[in-house]
Amino acid sequence: MDRNKILEALSSVASASGRANLVANGHIQNVQVFGDEVIVDVISDVAALHSKKKLEVEILKAIHSLVNEKAKIKINTTVVAPAEPENQRIRGEAIAGVGHIIAIASGKGGVGKSTVTANLAIALTSMGFKVGIVDADIYGPSMPMMFDAVTEKPGSIEVEGVRKMDPVEAYGVKLMSIGFFAGTEQAVVWRGPMATKALTQMVRDTHWGTLDFLLLDLPPGTGDIHLSIVQAVPVTGAVVVSTPQAVALADARKGVGMFRMEAIAVPVLGIVENMAYFSPVELPENKYFIFGKGGARHLSNEVNVPFLGEIPLVQSIREAGDVGRPAALQTSGLVPQAFMDVAKNVITSLAARVENLPPTEAVRITTMAGCSKA
Repeated sequence: MDRNKILEALSSVASASGRANLVANGHIQNVQVFGDEVIVDVISDVAALHSKKKLEVEILKAIHSLVNEKAKIKINTTVVAPAEPENQRIRGEAIAGVGHIIAIASGKGGVGKSTVTANLAIALTSMGFKVGIVDADIYGPSMPMMFDAVTEKPGSIEVEGVRKMDPVEAYGVKLMSIGFFAGTEQAVVWRGPMATKALTQMVRDTHWGTLDFLLLDLPPGTGDIHLSIVQAVPVTGAVVVSTPQAVALADARKGVGMFRMEAIAVPVLGIVENMAYFSPVELPENKYFIFGKGGARHLSNEVNVPFLGEIPLVQSIREAGDVGRPAALQTSGLVPQAFMDVAKNVITSLAARVENLPPTEAVRITTMAGCSKA
C-alpha cells in the first residue's frame, strides 16, 4: 500500500466538526504503512465520544473502499476540542413545579453532608415549605436509611401522557435515590456516563408535583456528578458543609471554588459547620471543640460567603439517622433548634441571592481543559 494513496483517501473524510477534510485541516498527524498494516494518527476536534467513534469509522471505510479492503488499520485518536466560552452557558430548563434547586455539597466525605441535608429538609418542612430530596450520591446513597424508607420503591404515574416516576414520601419529604433501585448489599459500579444518565433521570423523570425546594445531596469531592448536576438543571444556589478540622476546610474551600468557576457560576449560599463542638449529656453547658473551633466560620469570612450556622456533635443525631428518623423531628432541644437556625439562614441567604443576582443557567461543558486524550 502507498502512503500517498492513503492520504488521498483520507482527504475524502470530513473532520469531526465537519468544517473541512482531515488532510486539509492538518488533522492527520502521521500515517505509517507496514505491509498490509496501516497506523493512522488523527485529531478529533470534537470532544464527544460518539463524534470520535464516527470519525474512526469513516477513516476505516475510506481506506478499505479506496485503497485496500483487506488492510489492517489501527487508529490513534487525539481529542483536541477548543473551548467555546460563548457557548458554554445556556439558559437551563427549569423543572415544572419546582421553585428552587439547592445543591448540598462537601469537599470531603465524612463531614455529615447527608445528615445536614436530611435534617435541613425536615426543618424546612416544619416551617410549612414543600421539600424534595434527590440523593445524588450514586455510589453511596444514604437517604433511604435516614428516612426509614429502605424497603420502599418509587411508583409510576402518567403526567400529560408521559410516564414518570412517583417519588417515595417520608415525614412530608419527597425522596428519590438510586438506593431505592439497588439492593442494600448491591454495590453500584458504574462508569461516569452511566451514573450521569441515572442522575439526570432521577431529577428530570420524577413527578415532583409542587415543591418550594428541591435539595440535591451531592457526593463528596468535585467530580463528574457535580458537573452533571449543573448541566442538567439550573441550580439556584449551593450550601457547603464542613467540620472545623483543617483538612476538611481545605477541601470545603475547593468546593466553594468549584461553584465559583466561570463555566459553572452557581452562587454559594453559605457554609454550615457540622460537628462544631461536643457537649456531654451530664455537662450540657460544657463545650469541647474536638475538631477545632470556629474553622468554618473563619473560612466563610475568608471566601466571603454567609456562615449559615453550626451543628453540635451530639449522639442523638447519629442515632436518629441510623433508625431513620431525622433528629430535626424532635419537638424541643438543642438539636432541632440548631437545624432550624440553619434553615432560616439558608432562606435569608437565598432571598438575598434571588433579589441581587440573575437566574442561574445550566452549563454546557465542552471540555474542562483545552484538550483531552482518548
